[in-house]
Amino acid sequence: MEKKSLYNPEVYNNIIERIEKLTIESNPQWGKMGVGQMMAHCAEIIEVSNGKPLENTPFVASLFKGMIRKMVVGEKLYPRNSKTHPQYLQTSAKDFKNEKQRLLRAMEQWKGMEGEKTEHALFGVLTREEKGWSGYKHLDHHLMQFGV
Repeated sequence: MEKKSLYNPEVYNNIIERIEKLTIESNPQWGKMGVGQMMAHCAEIIEVSNGKPLENTPFVASLFKGMIRKMVVGEKLYPRNSKTHPQYLQTSAKDFKNEKQRLLRAMEQWKGMEGEKTEHALFGVLTREEKGWSGYKHLDHHLMQFGV
């Protein structure tokens, strides 16, 4: 399996194009999140990857962070309806337009931080390859969820 990277300009642009195809009427093919919630979820994950604090990590997640890290940076795609960190849960209604702009801003910051060493709050330092792949893998998962 080819590991795509958000640090590849072609891959990054493809993800942005797919985000731009989402509309307020976009419906998930699986899962409980609406399109605004999904964009808020993805933005939060990108923001944490960019250095935002990750708060209230459950003790059990801390115990299994190595295993979770392997799942995040590994080749295997995410299964549908996977559990997530409490900070990433989106249970309230979200404004589509605001969350789309938030996600695009987070993506732009991501791109601007390419050469910087960032440390993930749970996983520690990720290599450029790990960060580029895991960012792509997560966004691709949710964009497929919404059929784009």
